[in-house]
Amino acid sequence: MEILVLVLQFWRMIELRKAAILQSNYIPWKGVFDMMNQVDVFVFLEDVQFTRRDWRSRNVIKTANGTQWLTVPIKKCSRDTKICDVEINNDKNWRNKHYNSIVHNYSRADYFEDYKYILDDIYSKERKDLSAFNIYTNKYLSKILGIEVEFVNSCDLNTSGTKDDKLIQICKKVGADSYLSGPAAKNYIVKEKFEDAGVKLEYIEYNYPKYKQLYGNFNHYVTVLDTIFNCGKDFKKYIFN
Repeated sequence: MEILVLVLQFWRMIELRKAAILQSNYIPWKGVFDMMNQVDVFVFLEDVQFTRRDWRSRNVIKTANGTQWLTVPIKKCSRDTKICDVEINNDKNWRNKHYNSIVHNYSRADYFEDYKYILDDIYSKERKDLSAFNIYTNKYLSKILGIEVEFVNSCDLNTSGTKDDKLIQICKKVGADSYLSGPAAKNYIVKEKFEDAGVKLEYIEYNYPKYKQLYGNFNHYVTVLDTIFNCGKDFKKYIFN
């Protein structure tokens, strides 16, 4: 009996609960879903400052004339507005424009008809809250991709601080002893802070194979819809490391 207890304690020590923390993005690229698939809990970082002309409200598709930005219009807001407080400007007919742009440019993809229902769902009704809309689409797509992860909204955690201090607080709140970060965060993360807090720090590696893609030179940095429409049920081979 004592041996069994010791084995269970040892197993808990080596099996870390891993978290990733990221702002919600508009129909993200495949790297976001790869990150979701590598962790136990994925936290949408929504109680931080909204940045304009960023992935929060826009993303890229491929076209015969190069890449094209799809941007969700937002209502005028102050510079310090948090992501969770940003409102979509529905005075502009953006949903039909985005829907038609994707249909026009991906209708010839091998598996477009199999997955067109994704567009019908995403653009089916008017949305007012950018954060809620992004979180919905991220969860919806993760389910289609077969990702099993616990989702948490940082607004529900009541944390403070900025940058890596806030990240550590969030990890503690969700019971994570391992944190998976995007490589860009190396510019501000202080490794020693995580070590002192007892949180293992890791960085994801974005290294993906190419697939049969429409329109010229291959581009990894487009919405995950590109991978789904072009690869069909084989998408996992091109998204998950």
